[in-house]
Amino acid sequence: MENTTLGVAILTSVLVVILRPPIAFAAYVALLLFYPCYLTLSIGTINITAARIVTAVLLVRCLTKPELRRCFKWQPLDKCVAFSMLVYVGMTFTAMPLKEAIENRGGFLLDTGLAYLVARLCITDREAFVTTIKWIALILVPLAILGVIESCTGWQPYMTMMRYCPWEIRVLDVSLRSGFFRATGAFGHSIMFGTVFVLFLPMVYYLRHERGYWGTWAYPLSIVLIIGALSSMSSGPWVSVIFVILCLAMEHFKKWLKLVLIGILLSCIFIGIASNRPFYHVIVSYANPIGGSGWHRAKLIDCAIQDFGEWYLKGYGGEDPGWGESLGMDHTDITNEFIFAGVRYGLLGVIALCTVLAIAIRQSVRLHNSASDPRLRSLAWALGSIIATVILVFTSVSIFTQTLLLFYCVLGMIGSSANFTHGPVQLKSSEVFWPQEYIHAVSREDSGTALKI
Repeated sequence: MENTTLGVAILTSVLVVILRPPIAFAAYVALLLFYPCYLTLSIGTINITAARIVTAVLLVRCLTKPELRRCFKWQPLDKCVAFSMLVYVGMTFTAMPLKEAIENRGGFLLDTGLAYLVARLCITDREAFVTTIKWIALILVPLAILGVIESCTGWQPYMTMMRYCPWEIRVLDVSLRSGFFRATGAFGHSIMFGTVFVLFLPMVYYLRHERGYWGTWAYPLSIVLIIGALSSMSSGPWVSVIFVILCLAMEHFKKWLKLVLIGILLSCIFIGIASNRPFYHVIVSYANPIGGSGWHRAKLIDCAIQDFGEWYLKGYGGEDPGWGESLGMDHTDITNEFIFAGVRYGLLGVIALCTVLAIAIRQSVRLHNSASDPRLRSLAWALGSIIATVILVFTSVSIFTQTLLLFYCVLGMIGSSANFTHGPVQLKSSEVFWPQEYIHAVSREDSGTALKI
C-alpha cells in the first residue's frame, strides 16, 4: 500500500498546485475524507501520511503567492492556536526522549498547526469561503452514500486496509444497533465518521443564501449530511445532529439566546440538587438515543476530578492514567477531549484548548455584530454553531484520525472569517444579491440582537 499512498499523495499534490487556492483546499479536504491516515510511507521509525505530504506542498504553494501572504493578518485566534501548539509540543518534550518527541510532535504539527495555517491562507474572503464549501458539500455526498451502504449492509471496504497500518488499531465493534451497522468510512471509527458531517453541516446549510440553484440545493445537501452522520449509528453524532439543528434554528430567535443559556445553567443546578448527584450523570443517562456507554463518560469525569492532583501539573506523560479498572476495561479509553488534553499536557493543556474554543466563539460574535450584510450575520451564526457543537462533541469523545485534521481546517476557516468585513478583499454591495426590502426587514429583525459574550 505504500506505492498507493505515494501515488495518491503525488496526484493530490499536483491538484493543489494547479487549482485555485479555495478549490485546492477543497481537494486537500477530499483527501482527508477519503484516504485513511493509517496508510503511510515508512522511513525508518517515521510514518508519513499522504495528508502530511499534501499539507506541506499546499503550504509552500500558498507562501510563494504574494497575494495570499498579503491577505494574511494575525488574528486573536491565530495567536491562541499558536499558543496551544507551543503547549502541546513543549509538554511532550518534557515527557518523552528527545528523538521520540521530535518525531511525534513533527507529525502532530503537520496534522494540526499547518492544516490550520493552510486554511487561513487559502480562504481570503467570503467568496473564497463559499467556493470551498460548495466543493466540500459535493464531496461529502458520496461519503454519505458510503455511510448508508455500510450501515445497511455491513460491508466496510476500508476495513481490509487496516492490516497495513504500522501501529495497533482498536477496531470498534460493528455489531448491529437498532437493525443497522455502524459506518466508519476511511476513519476507522464510527464516531469520528459521523462527527465530520456535523462539522460541515452549518456551513453547507449556509449556502441557502446563495443565488440560483445553490440556494435551493443547500437544503437537500444538508439532509444528505444529516443522513451521513446518522449512518454512524453512534449516540455522539446523533446527539450532535440534534444539537446543531437546534443551534441553527435559534438564528430565528436570537433575542431568546441569553434566556436559553441562563435556563440551561439553572437546569443543571436544579438537576444536581434534585437528583443528589452530579448533573452530568443524569444528563448522560438520557443522552443515548440509540444506546451507548454514557455512564462511561460520566465515570471518566469523576476519575479526572478525583485524581486532579496527579495530572494538573504536567499530565501523565503520555502514559495510561490507570482508570481502566474503574471504567470496566483493561485500558483507559479517554472519551473526552478536555480530559485528554489534561492527561497529555496537564492543566495548561486544558486552558489552551478552552482558550482556542472561547476565542473562536468570540470571533464569530464579533463578525455577527460588526457585519451589516445579512449574509455575514448568518455565516457568523453558522460558525458559532459549529464551535458550540464541537464543545459538546469534546465532552463525549477525544478526536483523532482525519477528524483531528478536519477540525483544525474548520478552525482555520473560522479564523479567516475575520477578513470578511475588514480584510483586504472587500465584499460586493449586498444589493447585488439581496433585494433592498429584504435587507430592511432583516435589519429590523436583528435590531437590538447584538450578541454579548
